[in-house]
Amino acid sequence: MARRRQIYEGKAKILYEGPEPGTLIQYFKDDATAFNAQKKGTISGKGVLNNRISEHIFTLLGGIGIPTHFLRRLNMREQLIRQVEIVPIEVVVRNVVAGSLSKRIGVEEGQQLPRTIIEYYYKDDALGDPMVSDEHILCFGWASQEELHDMADMAIRVNDYLSGLFAGIGIRLVDFKLEFGRIWENEFSRVILADEISPDGCRLWDMASGEKLDKDRFRRDLGGEVEAYQEVARRLGLLPEDGDTPVLDLDSHRKLRGK
Repeated sequence: MARRRQIYEGKAKILYEGPEPGTLIQYFKDDATAFNAQKKGTISGKGVLNNRISEHIFTLLGGIGIPTHFLRRLNMREQLIRQVEIVPIEVVVRNVVAGSLSKRIGVEEGQQLPRTIIEYYYKDDALGDPMVSDEHILCFGWASQEELHDMADMAIRVNDYLSGLFAGIGIRLVDFKLEFGRIWENEFSRVILADEISPDGCRLWDMASGEKLDKDRFRRDLGGEVEAYQEVARRLGLLPEDGDTPVLDLDSHRKLRGK
């Protein structure tokens, strides 16, 4: 059997050449990083959970007209996705003061923002992914005005939808990051949602207790990372309620339950 050609390896995922032109296979790793990869570790089964959670969310977003790179899940750790030209900008949507925003403005975590904030970060590990303005983005040609408008518009739509989705299962969507990619159609391109949406890139707090159900448990040495990710999957209906299913048996357990 021929070995698949690796296209790219990031902190949490590996991209392989897809079976058809214009496609890639996205593999979710268990590796965990924080603080621009200064802290590294492993969360056993994280890749399986993030694959399922991201598949679920991207499918729902596609249903409301958000264009994404997601095509279908292949197995427990892999998805088939469209090949895109990644826009080198991370779009961060904030609903509640937390993380770096709390440190920058000296406001205690947990304060509800009077309006949603959208921030842009230039994707460059060597520079620590610095925050940039739309003027920087346009000046250096990282994205066009039309692309920037489309990304901001999609970010707000995603936020509105996910805020309601998570609120319905008792989770507060504090903030999250999005990445976008260009797809080309003849001489024209458009931006679509790419990467993943999972507890790796979202801050998710239990509405009743304030318990963190995301990667902050790893960043802050709180422990219980796997249980937190499982809890998110469980509330989304992707895991059984009995809590006894091993992380690595998700697919077989879903078949047994007829899902």
